[in-house]
Amino acid sequence: MTRKQVLEVFRQNHALLEGHFILRSGLRSREFFQCAQALQKMPVVEQLGEALADKVRNHSITTVVAPAMGGLVIGQEVARQLGVRFIFVEKENDALVLRRGFQIDSREKILIVEDVVTRGGRADETIQIVREHGGDLQALAVLVDRSSGGYDPGVPFISLLEMQVETFAPDDLPEDLQSLEPVKPGS
Repeated sequence: MTRKQVLEVFRQNHALLEGHFILRSGLRSREFFQCAQALQKMPVVEQLGEALADKVRNHSITTVVAPAMGGLVIGQEVARQLGVRFIFVEKENDALVLRRGFQIDSREKILIVEDVVTRGGRADETIQIVREHGGDLQALAVLVDRSSGGYDPGVPFISLLEMQVETFAPDDLPEDLQSLEPVKPGS
């Protein structure tokens, strides 16, 4: 898929929102990706999952790991497209952990899949878990890279869409955002 096609999928499915948004990081933005809006439709999941899987096929992945919640749907579809195992990490006491009896073997070639990365907090937590459990981390793949080049996970970083999205500290908002009520849509 081209950048234009991916962007159109997000727009058609009301997954790219415009307004005044509070991001998970606490920063503010004019744009927000609510990937769940697009990922509720299985044909869209299949289309985006196939496009992301095509970008990582040369990495010999054996296991896909996704952080809950955002990475679950797309992570599972990428794993299905690659024909490999899928597991996830989830919140426990406000930190991501590997639970449910999931194990990571040192011979496993791991791909982490996430929906959106801005500052990389969830991705970094997932990377740390994979490394603590001895996994051979091959790459991080995301639907949307909103980091504007500011995030480096230390492994190949693959995305379907790179967006240069301005973010602002809550106490340093431009006039147009000051006049709008902020919304925290969730991620």
